Amino acid sequence: MSAAGNVRYEIQGGVGVITLSRPERLNALDRVTMRALAAAAIDASTNPDVRAVLLTGDGRAFCAGGDVKAMATGGMFEEGESPLVGGMNGAAELHRAVGELYRMPKPVIAAVNGPALGAGVGLALSADVVWAAESATFGLAYMGIGLSPDGGTTFFVPRIVGARRAAELFLTNRKLTSAEALQLGFCSKVLPDAELLPAATALAQQLAQGPTRAYAELKTLLRGSLQNGFETQTEDERYGVARSVQTDDFFEGIMAFAERRAPQFKGS
Repeated sequence: MSAAGNVRYEIQGGVGVITLSRPERLNALDRVTMRALAAAAIDASTNPDVRAVLLTGDGRAFCAGGDVKAMATGGMFEEGESPLVGGMNGAAELHRAVGELYRMPKPVIAAVNGPALGAGVGLALSADVVWAAESATFGLAYMGIGLSPDGGTTFFVPRIVGARRAAELFLTNRKLTSAEALQLGFCSKVLPDAELLPAATALAQQLAQGPTRAYAELKTLLRGSLQNGFETQTEDERYGVARSVQTDDFFEGIMAFAERRAPQFKGS
């Protein structure tokens, strides 16, 4: 296990577990935490020992978004940075972390164990599977402090709820309960608080035993489907098939099917 910049990162049975660990600040993101989160995501993306990723938070929150107290005291700016430069640099570091998670070629499960606010919503929605605790809440808190949204929220939220509902959620700062988040599609499952992490861990471990190269192809296709027309998308599918049929996992999958046994995927 490694711990740096308020982020714990460990590999357990093929699962890269990334935990935001700043519970006294509800896992709010400062510049150090953003960098550590990006570094953990990069390792998980490139490390062959990691075949699935689990993202969660320490304590009673998932992530309270950017550290507003640090913003108020200048703590989000580094030495010599003006507010303009510091704001731009901080957003770039946040977006690197969110982007590494979103572009991860392996399955990412977010276990939202408590409030996810502002950029915390972006972090959660960068995952492929989002499960939430009953006590979890989701809120796009930007307008409450007069800040333009970041963290990929204006990318993810309209794609999930539609443009008009997204505008309402941003403009009103309305906080969603876990039940409302489930209804709107922010998450796909709500579990009792005590059951969330064990269940999400079990899912991550299950996915870590799967055909990781096929997962990567799937994720690329799903991301492209949001922008592509039918012809482009189906051509991308054709090339994905061409790459997949050359893998050991595909051969193992069809042989296991023919032999009526469970496949033993190796990620190759």
